[in-house]
Amino acid sequence: MESEKLTESQCPTRRDFIKLLGGAAAVAAAFPLIGKAAAETDEVKSEQWSHHKWGMAIDVEKCIGCGRCVVACKEENGVPKEPIYFRTWVERYREYDDDTVVDSPNGGYDGFTSSEEEREPIRGFFVPKLCNACEKSPCEQVCPVGATFKTPDGAVLVDAKYCIGCRYCIQACPYGCRFLNPVTNVADKCTFCYHRIHKGLKPACVENCPTGARIFGDLKNEKDPLRIFLKEHKVFVLKPNLNTYPKVFYYGIDKEVR
Repeated sequence: MESEKLTESQCPTRRDFIKLLGGAAAVAAAFPLIGKAAAETDEVKSEQWSHHKWGMAIDVEKCIGCGRCVVACKEENGVPKEPIYFRTWVERYREYDDDTVVDSPNGGYDGFTSSEEEREPIRGFFVPKLCNACEKSPCEQVCPVGATFKTPDGAVLVDAKYCIGCRYCIQACPYGCRFLNPVTNVADKCTFCYHRIHKGLKPACVENCPTGARIFGDLKNEKDPLRIFLKEHKVFVLKPNLNTYPKVFYYGIDKEVR
C-alpha cells in the first residue's frame, strides 16, 4: 500500500467525539481562555465533518472478481489473515433456469476460477459486499454500551475501548458484515477506511479496484462523482424492506441479490 497506515488506536473513536463536550468543558473550567479556544476549535471540526455524508456505489457490471479489493482491505486495516474474517468480500452469482448458485471461496481473496459445472449459466456476475453504513443501523440500536456509533459525517464505527464483545451487533446486522476480531476480541467491520478519507484519500478497496467498480464520495456534494453516478444510473440497496437506509448502492444487480 502506498498510503500511510494508522493503527486502530489512531483512528477516530467515540471518545474523540465525546471530547467535543466533556474534554473541552473540563479544560475550560481550569483555564477559561484556553478552554474556550479548544472548545471552539472542536466545534469547528465537528461542523466541518457534518458537511459531508460518505457513501459508496458498486457498479456490478464492472466488477471482474479479481479480489484485489479484498486483499487491499485486509492489508490496510490489519484484518486477521484467517480466511473467514473480512471487512469486504466478493460473491459470485450464477443464474440458471431453475436456480441461482452463489459462492465466495475465501471471500474472493484469491479471485475466482472458472466454473467446472456442465451447464452454462444464463448470467454470471460478481457482487462486492461490505458494511452498508446504514442511516438507521440495527447494530447501533442493540449495542448495550454505545460502542457502535455514527459519526457526524455518516460513518458507522466501533469504539474498541467500549466494546465488550457481546456479539449483539453481529447478530443484529442483516447484511452479515460484522465479526468478532479474534485478536482484539471486539466487534470489527468496514469503516470506509475512515482514517484515510479524513486525509483526502479513498478507501483502500476503491483505490485498488482496477476497473473502477467502486465509487466512493460525498452524498451531500452535488458535483461529487458519486452523486453524478447515482443520478445517471438506476441503483438499488440491499434488503430495502428492512428500512435501514443503506449508504451503499448497487448498479447492475437483480432480485436474486436484493
